[in-house]
Amino acid sequence: MNLPAPGIIWASLPIPALLIAPDNRIEEINPAAELFLNASARSLKGQPVLDALSIDAPLDEGFARVRANQAALFVNDVDVTSGERPPVQCTIQVAPMQDAPDRLLLLISPRELADRLGRGSGAKTAAKSAIGMAEMLAHEIKNPLAGISGAAQLLSMNLSPEDRELTDLIVEETRRVVKLLEQVEQFGNLRPPERQPVNLHDVLDRARRSALVGFGSRMRFVEDYDPSLPPAWADPDQLQQVFLNLLKNASEAAGPQGGTIRLRSFYDHALRLRRPDGSGSALPLTVEVIDDGPGLPPAIAADIFEPFVSGRPNGTGLGLALVSKIISDHDGWIAVDSVPGRTVFRVSLPMVPKERRKS
Repeated sequence: MNLPAPGIIWASLPIPALLIAPDNRIEEINPAAELFLNASARSLKGQPVLDALSIDAPLDEGFARVRANQAALFVNDVDVTSGERPPVQCTIQVAPMQDAPDRLLLLISPRELADRLGRGSGAKTAAKSAIGMAEMLAHEIKNPLAGISGAAQLLSMNLSPEDRELTDLIVEETRRVVKLLEQVEQFGNLRPPERQPVNLHDVLDRARRSALVGFGSRMRFVEDYDPSLPPAWADPDQLQQVFLNLLKNASEAAGPQGGTIRLRSFYDHALRLRRPDGSGSALPLTVEVIDDGPGLPPAIAADIFEPFVSGRPNGTGLGLALVSKIISDHDGWIAVDSVPGRTVFRVSLPMVPKERRKS
């Protein structure tokens, strides 16, 4: 069997990898590390590695120990920051190169990849629970609520204006609960995606235009698209619903003063979805919706895609749960990184399968 060339293996590594020179400067960097650092190999080569990366661990001492002992070093759960990127918990591995012991191989395994997989799996379970709840609530609650509302309206016809306020309150509250139940029912009524080749930028543009004439009229939109991005394998209408919900979430977080929403697309080959049969598929098409709002409340950040979890006083907590379900039905993943002043919702989707591509 002919083994692939070392250069091909280096470029194919799915996690960020850096080759560190004896003076602790970056000598080589793989494509996954370029994406992670959001910088090109040309601009990073020759830089001190701890200038390009801020790592919450004494790696100067670690590098010296690896070289002295000629043994690998593992550092778990450290915060890694680069440029404008918020801190990401990672596992750091440093190993000496066999043919050049003063040179080191630095591997960075972001925990966000595992978090994205875990959140996606949890989204499917949460969606199933919400569907079951929707069926039960629709049958057991909506019909009695209609009767309560009708009875209150009849009673109000013979009441004084002061007492009519109470019956009006009953009618208003029953309508609010019915509206909530109808939102929950969307989980059960959502049809399977009708997939076709989709230009993500066209979908984003339609969502942006819709937002500008409504809930996003106070927002400034910045587009940062990769023009070479290939089509996604998706349902365009359902994707538009996803991006509209994300834009609405960002607009409402900004408050009356408005803010900036950045729409970014890029190709990321680092994430792969493993199916139950053991096969895997890449999710290289990535869209980020970035806002400069106050960020997610820490108490709910880990559960933001669960039904009925909301950071707003009057929120239902169903918008992001529905987004998560749609992306899960597309065999994709959604994740969020949030710190005050910068919240990033990241959607990863598959390309059109080879057998469906036009020759």
